[in-house]
Formats: sequence, structure tokens, C-alpha cells
Amino acid sequence: MGIRNMFGRKNTIEKLSLRELQAEEIRLRNRLERLKKDINQIEKKKKQLFQEGIGADKLKKKMLAQEIKSLDMEQKLKLKDFTTAQKQYTLIKNLIIVKKYEKELRKTGVWEKLNSVEPEELEQALIKINLDGKEFDEMVDSLNRVFEMEVAEFEETEDQTERELMKAWSQVEAGEADVEDVAEKVVSIDRKLEDEEL
Repeated sequence: MGIRNMFGRKNTIEKLSLRELQAEEIRLRNRLERLKKDINQIEKKKKQLFQEGIGADKLKKKMLAQEIKSLDMEQKLKLKDFTTAQKQYTLIKNLIIVKKYEKELRKTGVWEKLNSVEPEELEQALIKINLDGKEFDEMVDSLNRVFEMEVAEFEETEDQTERELMKAWSQVEAGEADVEDVAEKVVSIDRKLEDEEL
């Protein structure tokens, strides 16, 4: 059905069916797998082209450099698609969990709150939280945070990334770490993909 169609109506959560959400989850999971495979294939091709340039003449290196740059751009676009699909997947997983607990959520009053939120706001909130594997009470707490607009949990994740970068720069500047090793750990495409899978 597609996520945009799901969130185009009022009282969205009420009208969504579990079957519809599960079908979308499978579609998105397959899309993520295809994108991941494509990104890895591009990475291999870039490394292969780099190897071809070792010992080659200047013209060949220029040609290879252009091809590598083109592949790099393609890889970044695929990574952007991957990130978008990952957010959509998180949203759908969370909606499935919410729908499975619908009866219990009605008893706590959270269901009415979910229905009163504008579809766009609900979508953004359900992308930012992870309900997978949480006990019912934890799930209710997470959903309630959405309505209380407590974003400290999400900001903490951003702060962690910033702290990692600051620490890495300090280590390199002090000569305590190698630039390549640190770059691989902190900002590589592989690292971003690993983080997305967590």
C-alpha cells in the first residue's frame, strides 16, 4: 500500500489493518536488503577500480578517478534511500506493535491520544522511538513521551555521535590515533550501515 497512503487520512491508526502493516513491513525489509546489496557491490567496484589505478599511467588514473567519483555519488544516493527506508521500516514495526496492543492501549487511554495526534506528527514520533522488544509498560511510557514532547532520549543519541567525533578529532590531533583508523571507525559508510541495523 505504501506509507504515504497510510498516513493520508484522519484517525489513521484506527483504520490501519494489521495485515496491511505486515505486508508493508515485508516489502520494506526486502527493499532494505536490495539496497544494502547494491551499496556493498558499489563499494567492491570502487575498491577494484582503486587497485587498477596502482601503477597505471596518469590518463588511466584520471579515468578511474572519474569512475570512482561517479560510483561514490551513486553509493551516497543509495545510502540516502536506505536511510529513508530504514525510517519507514521502524515506523511500520512500531505501528504493528501498537496495533497488536490495541485493546490494552484502549484501557490505558493511550489509544485515544494516538488517534487525536495529527498523522504527520504521529509518523514522526513513531520513527523516533523503538518499541520493538519492550515490555508493555515500557511501550506505554515511550508512547506517552511522544505526547509530553520529551525528546531528551532522542537528543542523547545525537549527543553521543557528537561526543564520538570530538574524541576522535582530539586523538588524531594529539597523535594518539591514526587518521585512517579513526575515520573508518567514526564516519565510514560501513559504520553508518552497521548503526542503521542496530
